[in-house]
Amino acid sequence: MKVAIFGQYYQNDTRPIIKDIFVFFNRNNVELVIEEKFLKILYEHEIVGKPYNTFSSHADLDSSFDILISIGGDGTILRAATYVRDSGIPMLGVNAGRLGFLANVQKENIEAFLQIVLEKKYTISERTLLTMESNPKNTEVEINFAMNEVTVSRKDTTSMITIETYLNGEYLNSYWADGLIISTPTGSTGYSLSCGGPILTPDVKALVITPIAPHNLTARPLVIPDDTEIRLRVSGREEQYLVSLDSRISSINNNSELLITKTPFKIKMVEIPEETFLRTLRNKLLWGEDKRN
Repeated sequence: MKVAIFGQYYQNDTRPIIKDIFVFFNRNNVELVIEEKFLKILYEHEIVGKPYNTFSSHADLDSSFDILISIGGDGTILRAATYVRDSGIPMLGVNAGRLGFLANVQKENIEAFLQIVLEKKYTISERTLLTMESNPKNTEVEINFAMNEVTVSRKDTTSMITIETYLNGEYLNSYWADGLIISTPTGSTGYSLSCGGPILTPDVKALVITPIAPHNLTARPLVIPDDTEIRLRVSGREEQYLVSLDSRISSINNNSELLITKTPFKIKMVEIPEETFLRTLRNKLLWGEDKRN
């Protein structure tokens, strides 16, 4: 078995998790390949000592890998997805962060979960991504896909921006707002949720358009088919606005046109039987905690 490992180091929380993962895989003679910068941190903090092969870009990952394990929070998984891309390598998130809808494997009983991985007794949840193109092309955007959401928002101003929105060429609305979120089902439990958007299960073939603090109060979150072509044209008092693809932010000139479509490939997320999406949803949102239940 060949496993890629990507992670973030949090001094108080991550050390025991990392050690448990490395001890388990080394004991079971699993080949480990570690993201280069992460391994350097592990050496500096003397968490690991033996040499390991490394990867530093998506070109280093291929079909010879059985799985990529992400150690951190949901943001760590989103960064890991930029390495995996269209390789088809399944990803498993070990939660060393806080909320964690994607990194759903908890540090308790982690060895039992890793045994499931070793025996491949898991299922795969395929996640839709979004691709964004700008016209004229923005050279700042190196990685033009997002697993959670594409967001446009105001820059260097407290004034609203206007976001003309077209679906499959038909005019939908001009949102007067702080911004607009185009979310995948995976991202529906992220920024979109905090702005009043609905929760979608990962297998739903849909996207969510969620305005951020809209001035036109009748503007509500909208669920659309995931094969919809979305065109945005943004204008405002400043010369530029911000575009975020997950956590990667770029500046775009006013009146540039954005084209957002479903990415041709999907990311494969490993789902452990004891840590399904619905169970994670109940736990993270405290559903059922009301004593009347």
